[in-house]
Amino acid sequence: MFNSIAYAAGPAGGQNPIGAFLPLILIFVIFYFLLIRPQQKRQKQLQQMIESLKAGDEVVLASGIFGKIDRVVDQSTFLVEIANGVKVKVTKNAIATKLAGTSEVKEEK
Repeated sequence: MFNSIAYAAGPAGGQNPIGAFLPLILIFVIFYFLLIRPQQKRQKQLQQMIESLKAGDEVVLASGIFGKIDRVVDQSTFLVEIANGVKVKVTKNAIATKLAGTSEVKEEK
């Protein structure tokens, strides 16, 4: 009686140890290609965009405010003009995106 129950549970020690970890390895590979790799690519593009910013570029800050870079203060700080005569000092990390053109931002009335 006990012999048939043990047999139904499977072989005692004859399994391949790699076979037990194969699903875990497969999940890690899927996570790498679907989550980790694209995030690293986006982070690299953002870093390149931030490094290429210069005076006159139009940007959107992380808070959603549109502005134009007035001047580069130092390696990690910009002076951004958000309205006529209104300038704000921001760090490079506060810049979310660079707008496509360097033309003047049109205001809605």
